[in-house]
Amino acid sequence: MSAPNKSYDPVEVEALKPEEIERMRDEAVAAIAAAPDLEALREVKAAHVGDRSPLALANREIGALPPHAKADAGKRVGQARGAVNKALAARQEELEAERDARVLVEEAVDVTLPYDRVPAGARHPLTTLADRIADVFVAMGYEVAEGPEVEAEWYNFDALNIAKDHPARTMQDTFFVNTGGGDGTRLGDGLGPGDSGDVVLRTHTSPVQIRSMLDREPPVYVICPGRVYRTDELDATHTPVFNQVELLAVDEGLTMADLKGTLDHMVRSLFGEGLKTRLRPNYFPFTEPSAEMDMECYVCHGASVGDPDNPCRTCSSEGWIELGGCGMVNPRVLTACGVDADKYSGFAFGFGIERLLMFRHNVEDMRDMVEGDVRFTRPFGMEI
Repeated sequence: MSAPNKSYDPVEVEALKPEEIERMRDEAVAAIAAAPDLEALREVKAAHVGDRSPLALANREIGALPPHAKADAGKRVGQARGAVNKALAARQEELEAERDARVLVEEAVDVTLPYDRVPAGARHPLTTLADRIADVFVAMGYEVAEGPEVEAEWYNFDALNIAKDHPARTMQDTFFVNTGGGDGTRLGDGLGPGDSGDVVLRTHTSPVQIRSMLDREPPVYVICPGRVYRTDELDATHTPVFNQVELLAVDEGLTMADLKGTLDHMVRSLFGEGLKTRLRPNYFPFTEPSAEMDMECYVCHGASVGDPDNPCRTCSSEGWIELGGCGMVNPRVLTACGVDADKYSGFAFGFGIERLLMFRHNVEDMRDMVEGDVRFTRPFGMEI
């Protein structure tokens, strides 16, 4: 830029002529008014208010004027720039108001609509009940044990004293995964001691008891919940996949009295105080002596027996509800697991959790438990 020149007439500076400053101001104000949105307004601001805008460049020319001419030129440029900034602020406020109004319309939320149209899920009652049963025995000092659902035949049958010709080992009751590999080996080889045999989907959780005795030194106190498989048709009272819970205790001096006391405590914990239990003689290959365990109906307490006017749906007016099988562990089972049957004795019992859920909550159709309908699980809540 040139040095100050007192004899220089500012009127001759093109950018500082009054009509030129008015033109730049009017052009900037018109561009601001024509900006359709905030994005366009930002571009207009950079062009007419920024450091390279015409008025900003004109303002720089003032420094080259003689002192007596600077005031008048600075006043004209300052008034023009002030008018442009005022128009810019007004247009920005107007566009922001339009944007906010548009957002309120486009993103409106109707607060009168239901807020919970997507129903909440619920923990499946079978899981809740299995955990409650496990908690009862964990509080007594038992350990929760688990095992594979695809099991070697030795664990599922042989070690439990179930003979080769037992009906449970036929295709009628058992899912056999495979009876041999492509190289001529049997898939069960190496999964269990001795002749491991075929591979099956476990038909009960008793193989977990066998594994527990093989893995632990007595005393052994375990509870074994889990999923089991049998070749049943799916109907109101049967399912090919269901849940069992079994218990095993192995220690010195255990008797049927210990088994009865343990079952009594379980019934009181799950159904309330004052309920009676009874053991009816039965037969199971893996226990000797064996029994079926019944508990007094927790609804009618036996009052419906012989009273046709007051029938009980829970126990079918029989007064008792069958829970499951139990008994003292057969010495052959202890021996198969390397436990000294002369020194140690044990007891075991098992029952189906689905059946327990059915009569505990008056569920009439077992298919409701497996269809995944949240309308079935939601009434049971989110109990943990």
